[in-house]
Amino acid sequence: MGGENGTHKNKSEKRARLAPNGSSDASNPPLGALEPEVFKEENNGSMEPHEKDNTLKDFYFGDDDDDEDDEDDEWQPSKILFDHENSFCINCTVRNYDCTASSCEHCGAVKASKVNGYDAFQTKIGDAISSRYNASSSSSNTAFGFDERMLLHNEIETKSYPHPERPDRLRAIATSLTESGIFPEKCTLIQAREITREELLNVHSLDNVEAVEQTKNMFYSYFTPDTYANAHSACAAKLAAGICADLATSIMSGRFKNGFALVRPPGHHATIKQAMGFCLHNNAAVAAIAAQKAGAQKVLIVDWDVHHGNGTQEIFDGNKSVLYISLHRHEGGNFYPGTGSFVEVGTNGAEGYSVNIPWSCGGVGDRDYIFAFKNVVLPIAKEFAPDMTIISAGFDAARGDPLGGCDVTPAGYAQMAHMLTSLSDGKLLVVLEGGYNLRSISSSATEVVKVLLGEKPEIELEDPMPSREGLESVLHVLQIQVHYWPVLSHHCAVVKPFLDYYSLSSVINIGNQTRKRPHYTGPFWWKCGSKRIFFELISKRLQKKRLMRHDKGIR
Repeated sequence: MGGENGTHKNKSEKRARLAPNGSSDASNPPLGALEPEVFKEENNGSMEPHEKDNTLKDFYFGDDDDDEDDEDDEWQPSKILFDHENSFCINCTVRNYDCTASSCEHCGAVKASKVNGYDAFQTKIGDAISSRYNASSSSSNTAFGFDERMLLHNEIETKSYPHPERPDRLRAIATSLTESGIFPEKCTLIQAREITREELLNVHSLDNVEAVEQTKNMFYSYFTPDTYANAHSACAAKLAAGICADLATSIMSGRFKNGFALVRPPGHHATIKQAMGFCLHNNAAVAAIAAQKAGAQKVLIVDWDVHHGNGTQEIFDGNKSVLYISLHRHEGGNFYPGTGSFVEVGTNGAEGYSVNIPWSCGGVGDRDYIFAFKNVVLPIAKEFAPDMTIISAGFDAARGDPLGGCDVTPAGYAQMAHMLTSLSDGKLLVVLEGGYNLRSISSSATEVVKVLLGEKPEIELEDPMPSREGLESVLHVLQIQVHYWPVLSHHCAVVKPFLDYYSLSSVINIGNQTRKRPHYTGPFWWKCGSKRIFFELISKRLQKKRLMRHDKGIR
């Protein structure tokens, strides 16, 4: 969240346990963290049960069965992904109640016990590290950032539902890139390093940096009920940020034309003072600062993650050298994190340098996103004329994502990426953010990397017809941003024919509201977290429905 609200303090206690070699005192938690709970051992060595987090994920997600069986060819790799032992789908993490089903009841993925094919990626990344495909001998224009130590960032505490931000996300994408012949044949692996403390302080407060660093002395801990850390998380977060910084520097120096950062934990929710929303360090913000230090005068960040990047917006609020454009599900502030409304345009003389395109509902897809790109994103971006473009590439707006509830396809992501290659003389860095359906994120990320390699999208929407809701959102944005970007006046005229189609003779004129930025924090329960509680809500609803159907079938 923006401004002081970005501190996002948690009312419940932060649970923490010291690592075996930790030196931290449980009575003195790290700055920025909350008081750790003291765990008591029973005589048999087991841990006492924890209190359940009293959080609520308050957005609507339809629980109708997805009909994707006829579209499996669109999602690759296809050998995915089901966990027999606890009935949670490996692909989307939603619980399945029919043990006899051959595929997931929610996403349609076929049964399996792990991400297949990652072993091949491990072998090839070993070859890349050992110099067969090293930077000095490769002629590739596309850099690739990854380090297996980021897989060690994982939720340690056993809970009733798996956490959606899990190591398999990287494994699935890496497997797809290998099976597609992209890595390491067509891109260059850069050497990973941990970001320095000094570099992080360009983005985050000292208390925040120290809070994340102190987690290395804890077996596990939580910044919010959905934002976990273990003894390896500080290293993983520093590697992610370091990879993004070095990719940005290498692209600006001309060593590479573009790059893809396969990193986690994600970053765009991490504010100046607070880790939140699965994010520890803000990787895109670190990359933007690194690009500027390498010579970029102006940096564009396009955030297409389904959640608003409240952290990125806050970090660059009031900064006219960084233009932040976000397309996200908002629903009038009722979708996590609640920020990113039309009227959040920037402050302190930098009005117009935050551009938010908030969707009023779920279900928006390729046509809505491409329509917004053609009429808002690209016109403003070309007028801004960035020296470098960074994509905060969350793939949780993809079809089948358990959190996003939207309908963007791999082809849609590829077209958006292709449109952005026309900026910054092709200097483009793609940074992984969210995305929790493994076959959706692996297919989407692969198509985006193909664009970086110079391939054109297989399908391009020339004049997309947006949904009624998508059109209304774009019109609101045009009405507000035209005050700061006069180039949009032409596009206000372009969209008028669509008004007649939907019988929308007028929309609410809210341009005057841009004079004052709202001091909005979202519903009070967001102060406790949480994205993941949504899994419990949807799974319970699915369980009730299927049990009712099962009973009717018996009768």
